[in-house]
Amino acid sequence: MPDTSEFPPGHARRRTTGPDWWRQAAVYQIYPRSFADANGDGVGDLRGALSRVEYLGTLGVDAVWLSPFYPSQLNDGGYDVDDYRDIDPVIGTLDDFDALVEALHERGIKVIVDIVPNHSSDRHEWFQEALEAGRGSDARDRYIFREGRGEGGELPPTDWLALFGGPAWTRVDDGQWYLHLFTSHQPDWNWDREDVREDFLRTLRFWGDRGVDGFRVDVAMGMAKDLSEPLPPWSQIAPGLAILKGSIFDDPFAEGAHPLFDRDEVHDIYAGWREVFDRYDPPLFGVAEAWVRPHRRVRYASPEGLGQAFNFDLLTAPWNAKAVRSIVQHNLDLAAQSGSSSTWVFSNHDVVRHATRLALPEGADPRRIPPLESAAVALGLQRATAATMLSFALPGSAYLYQGEELGLPEVTELPAEHWQDPMARLDDGIAITRDGCRVPLPWTSDGPSFGFGDHAPHLPQPEWFGSLSAHDQSTDAASTLSLYRSALQLRRQLQCEETAVWLDLGGDVLAFSRANGWTSITNFGTPPVALPPGRVLLSSLPLTPEGLLPGNSTVWLDASTTIR
Repeated sequence: MPDTSEFPPGHARRRTTGPDWWRQAAVYQIYPRSFADANGDGVGDLRGALSRVEYLGTLGVDAVWLSPFYPSQLNDGGYDVDDYRDIDPVIGTLDDFDALVEALHERGIKVIVDIVPNHSSDRHEWFQEALEAGRGSDARDRYIFREGRGEGGELPPTDWLALFGGPAWTRVDDGQWYLHLFTSHQPDWNWDREDVREDFLRTLRFWGDRGVDGFRVDVAMGMAKDLSEPLPPWSQIAPGLAILKGSIFDDPFAEGAHPLFDRDEVHDIYAGWREVFDRYDPPLFGVAEAWVRPHRRVRYASPEGLGQAFNFDLLTAPWNAKAVRSIVQHNLDLAAQSGSSSTWVFSNHDVVRHATRLALPEGADPRRIPPLESAAVALGLQRATAATMLSFALPGSAYLYQGEELGLPEVTELPAEHWQDPMARLDDGIAITRDGCRVPLPWTSDGPSFGFGDHAPHLPQPEWFGSLSAHDQSTDAASTLSLYRSALQLRRQLQCEETAVWLDLGGDVLAFSRANGWTSITNFGTPPVALPPGRVLLSSLPLTPEGLLPGNSTVWLDASTTIR
């Protein structure tokens, strides 16, 4: 692994700004392999991202979150990490990374990187050492190895299942088994080991010294585990994991005591991370991917912990004013309890794009997407832009996923031979895969990969992608891209203290006002509705000739004299 003891040559130091820059930031997620391809090999890379920095600056985002770019065999989209302190050669070099950070910082854009602490790749040097060292070795204890059951240890230690399907244990050549809660290529770390903890602190410093401003923490509720014997059966373990699929669950374990996830001890780990974060000026921050009960997110988001936690509640919310208001208020309350700010998310690399999800009938399974008629596609986009404008106006951080500013729907027609997602499968003839939101972006309306690069991309793009290209939309004042640019630039100008007051406009309308008079009104219904007094700043759809707000749209008003 590269040495971490010194700042690298050409280190891009963070500009000294307020420590709370992230509280109301607009953060743009880049999935590097599908963003832009500079060397023409069909895979996105850091130099490709560098070539699009001006685009990001014009878009108006405050920060960029880079999904994993580490060396990886890509058994799980890069979340199987071979080396936490290096760059996959297919994606670039550390020099490329430094150049990207410097270019983003020059435009006032912060940099957040993914860190994957629950598990490594089975190609990580420490796992390879563990395999060679054998039973009872110090190296093997860095992971979770157990003897099997049965006379010859031929049965796994428990009947546990991996979250991606299949057994959660894999047997190695000498007969022992190792735990992997995801794929067999992602062995879980043993976080009881001090050298594991210290090595991750070293990784945090490595990227902090290269100019990174924060970390998105994958499976943040993992790491701390209670694997004392006897290990409970899967029938007891499984109910506590249902929330990972957005389900309500009846966990038989006390809060903070589930053997595998969301244990109270995980916050001791993050207290150590916070010590590292606070050594930087401004301090680094972390945002937790913590699939836990909503009230349990508070500790992850505390100032003593990571600082912020993802609120994924809107990913499963129906298109309903009452339901969305309830979710928003609950998360604003949780943010107040934690001392953090809330996060608003509609799309990311793991879920169906919200331009498609919001086109589905209420109650439909968003993973099972039948072919959609053009009217449904149009409705989904209307709702998606309305939802995005609503979230941009809320106190807290807005997290965007690459391509949503182009109005990209989910790509549902991917042939099975191109699937890369380890969870991909056919269910009654319908493809269920996360690859549909990871298809490389269309930058131009033609070319071998619609401007993504000079070669066919690693995931095939549909023919209609070119009609949504960034190039064509950039000169169209009525495009989704133009709407996002206007909304993000206005959002930056209008941002004020982290409060909101609900307005009662009745029916299917959700409305609130910020302290400076910035008012957001969303019509979740179909009939147009009247607006209260105020100057129109921006609307996701044109108002009717009578000045009414159409259905499935959001408008921002200046309802005071304080906004200039």
